[in-house]
Amino acid sequence: MSEKIGIVVCGNSGVDYLKLDYPVRLIRSTLNLGGKEYEDYVDIQAKEFYDVIVANPDIDVSTSQTATGKIASVYEELRDEGYTDIIAVVISSKLSGTYQGAVLAKDMVPGVNVFVIDSRSVSYGEAYLVLEAIKMIKSGSKVRDIIDKLEKIRDHIYIYVLVDTLKYLIKNGRLSAVSGFLGTLLKIKPLLHVQRDGSLVPFEKIRTTAAAQKRLLEVLLADIEGKNVVAFIAYTNNEDKAQEIKGSILAARPDITVEIVPLTPVVGAHAGPGTLGVGYIVL
Repeated sequence: MSEKIGIVVCGNSGVDYLKLDYPVRLIRSTLNLGGKEYEDYVDIQAKEFYDVIVANPDIDVSTSQTATGKIASVYEELRDEGYTDIIAVVISSKLSGTYQGAVLAKDMVPGVNVFVIDSRSVSYGEAYLVLEAIKMIKSGSKVRDIIDKLEKIRDHIYIYVLVDTLKYLIKNGRLSAVSGFLGTLLKIKPLLHVQRDGSLVPFEKIRTTAAAQKRLLEVLLADIEGKNVVAFIAYTNNEDKAQEIKGSILAARPDITVEIVPLTPVVGAHAGPGTLGVGYIVL
């Protein structure tokens, strides 16, 4: 029996902001903003969200992941459309409970093979796995080979994060930090990074935003020296900064591609305005 492979991805990947040439299903988190609920991307998009939180810095903001039953119904729809296999790519299990929900939902839907991949990443790092899966499905690859390839790529995704304030990450419990570090971190511009297991931890403490951006660029360029990579920059309310960093990367490495993507509201709710994520995938 030939395979018909479906793809499910969570909205944290930001694939909404990319053009995909394959029918990918999205599972979306809910954004709770100032006492109102919004479905990520459907009801509120990046620019509008950052405008609101910049104008109202004390607005109440939180998120809730997709209900397990809702994920199961996405799997059911694909099964009923004749898909034999489903690859679900989700945000790092260290940053959200979505992975857990996607795995639990799998047991609720008989009659289709569901493979849940913990991207151990977020934003374009996660989206890149989806883009690769689409390419492989289109070239006729088998589901097992696609899973193996995605797991290999996953181990070669590196992300650094520059936040303007740790207020959001701490409030939402998304930072795996040494507690003694926090007091000093609040007064500085920390450079964070996503570890191999997908957790977000402090990388270096830096005094000013300008110094932090300069350091981020130094670290990135040293990392990718002599390597074949795709680089990416995820921005919040600072697209101009993202363009500037892209220019600096390309000045040093004109041979590589640098993608620029907005950080979707549900991820931005944890990172806060002024955040920049810069990463690369070793090919």
